[in-house]
Amino acid sequence: MDNTMQWPTQETLQAWRHDFHRHPETAFQEYRTSARVAELLQSWGLEVHTGLAGTGIVAVLQGSRGTGPRIGLRADMDALHVHELNTCDHKSVHEGRMHACGHDGHTTMLLGAAQTLAAQPDFAGTVHFIFQPAEENEGGARAMIADGLFERFPMDAVYSMHNWPGLPVGSAAVHSTAVMAAFDIFDLTLTGQGCHAAMPHLGKDALLAACQLVTHLPALIAREQEVHKPAVLSVTSFNAGDTYNVMPEAIKLRGTVRCFDMAQRARIEQRFRDAIAATCQLHGLTADLDYRVSYPATINHPAHAEVCAGVLAQVLGADNVHRDLKPSMASEDFSFMAQACPGVYIWLGNGENSASLHNPKYDFNDAALPLGVKYFVELVHTLLRDGKLPAAAA
Repeated sequence: MDNTMQWPTQETLQAWRHDFHRHPETAFQEYRTSARVAELLQSWGLEVHTGLAGTGIVAVLQGSRGTGPRIGLRADMDALHVHELNTCDHKSVHEGRMHACGHDGHTTMLLGAAQTLAAQPDFAGTVHFIFQPAEENEGGARAMIADGLFERFPMDAVYSMHNWPGLPVGSAAVHSTAVMAAFDIFDLTLTGQGCHAAMPHLGKDALLAACQLVTHLPALIAREQEVHKPAVLSVTSFNAGDTYNVMPEAIKLRGTVRCFDMAQRARIEQRFRDAIAATCQLHGLTADLDYRVSYPATINHPAHAEVCAGVLAQVLGADNVHRDLKPSMASEDFSFMAQACPGVYIWLGNGENSASLHNPKYDFNDAALPLGVKYFVELVHTLLRDGKLPAAAA
């Protein structure tokens, strides 16, 4: 690690992070956050491009050693529709919105790296600092790519991170390949014939059929999928009926499907449709299914993952870099960027006692802020030191 670098202080990093946490903004509404990020980047002399996918930002920094590889460092900026239950001074001032996934910390760490590298750009090549909107469900990465991200800012590789509750602060995890699962969502409406609850024979019971589906659909995973290929199908919403003595006409279900293998993903979708069709035929119902293929699986590039693991070993110590953790069934739209060029997505420890992600009592651990900054900075120095990517990542 280069001890001559001028690192942002812990107090500075915390001030940025707490400000973002107090003012959470959800998908494609990150106007204040984006403006503050752009203001800071411009104050350090970076070339700042705003407005990608609405609120996205790319800041460009050319190394002082001349031309070389072009890499991207990405952080997400959006918050969630969650009512915060923390009582800290920096708790959300926006009712029903909070940074329950730590994107305030991700943004802060990338800002810290941008400030540090802008003050001493001792490398050969170009760094693109990517501040992305709408990671949560809305595919902000996909939107930035559609808006010309990689055409306007060509990159040879792209890197990102996520804080990880359960991992101690000062530790990290790097996967050689699969990190996060693919993510599909569905909305299903089953329509039968409503009737008096005392005379169910006069109707077509959509409620009973929906209950059967909720219990039977998981069998598409438990009994039809190869056990060494993990998958999850979850019904997460069930809306039916308004009163005691009426069998409802229509039932609405929604949920998610997650896996890593794309052929498996297609099979699950088809069997899902088959199960719905069979249930409707049995009960005399009609179905309106909106099945949306959302995020692909996040798959690391193995050679680049080795480089990232080496950098983390320098920053945290080799014993604190985990290489054997199981991938998560959660999903991440960095996957779209990693499909466009070689990419690596790491997990950075947020503390063993941290509340889980998306929990109303979650808070990013400020002790991890300088570690994320140092990882990004040392990654740039390792990749761009000699004006070409290391042999392991070429």
